[in-house]
Amino acid sequence: MITTKVFGKTADGREVLAFTLHDGANYATVLNFGGILQSLVVPDKNGTPTDVVLGYNTVEEYERNGGYLGALIGRFGNRIGEGKLTVDGKFYQLYCNDRGNHLHGGKEGFNKKIWAHEICGDELALTYLSPDGEENYPGNLTVKVVYSFQGGEFKIRYRAVSDKKTVVNLTNHAYFNLNGEGDGSVLDHLLWIDCDEIVPTNPTMIPVGGFRKVAGTPFDFNTPKEIGQDVEADDPDLKHGNGYDHCHVLKNADRAYVKYAVAKSKKTGITMSCYTDLPAVQLYTGNGLHQQGKTAYYGKRAAFCLETQAIPNNVNVPEYAAILSSYLDAGEVYESVTAYRFQAE
Repeated sequence: MITTKVFGKTADGREVLAFTLHDGANYATVLNFGGILQSLVVPDKNGTPTDVVLGYNTVEEYERNGGYLGALIGRFGNRIGEGKLTVDGKFYQLYCNDRGNHLHGGKEGFNKKIWAHEICGDELALTYLSPDGEENYPGNLTVKVVYSFQGGEFKIRYRAVSDKKTVVNLTNHAYFNLNGEGDGSVLDHLLWIDCDEIVPTNPTMIPVGGFRKVAGTPFDFNTPKEIGQDVEADDPDLKHGNGYDHCHVLKNADRAYVKYAVAKSKKTGITMSCYTDLPAVQLYTGNGLHQQGKTAYYGKRAAFCLETQAIPNNVNVPEYAAILSSYLDAGEVYESVTAYRFQAE
């Protein structure tokens, strides 16, 4: 069941709707502003309803604050080095909004758009037409994102098609704290990631080529460990990100749908198992959080993100594009799926 209510209005007077997807004792609220996952509530080991995603209570806060809390990200999730994009020999300079690089779609990405909506039974479909030239990307790009919450699984399905060759790398920027969104820290969370390599970055967080084995490094989560165990280690890649903010290369280069990560709160007993058909995920530990949220102040490391995607900057690094290219031909269909399954014990 999906219920609808008015969440508020944007600064220029546009109405923002909140859609709540009900799944027994679980429920999640998604906004048509930015496709934002505003809340996700599941029972803890004692049956207490627990909101496990960071967010805000008003449209104004989503418009004013950074961090992309819970938002759909596009056209290109993560970073493109120096905003440099070439499509069929034509150069496009993209807006640089992060240390001289293009991040999460540029000056005004999909996270700031009002999306059209349709409720189809237990599914919420949001659609947006990104016009040719928006943020200087080529092609009229039609995007459809479908949310569902059934049997304890919150699922996001993405689809996009363009009338010109372009680039697409869609993701969701949910910030999770399985202790509860107002708890203040995720350093005690246990995390497992099925990954043998990350992509190292330059000092501005751009992957410029190569892979780094995680074995024997702070990036090895093949045996579950607390997020805080190695987050402050003396490691050059950790220093670049001020903590974890790195792309982990998964073991599904054939685009198989796999379980790639499991996170667990020892405090609430809530476990989140993560699935995707994409070949990479960005682990981000909220190193830059500094804002008042729904019930508490969100400071550094108050949450973690697992942003499924193609490898950042693959449009400029052929060896990354060989795993999955973000180039999309005219008429070609981009599709991907990501899901989070919750249980408590």
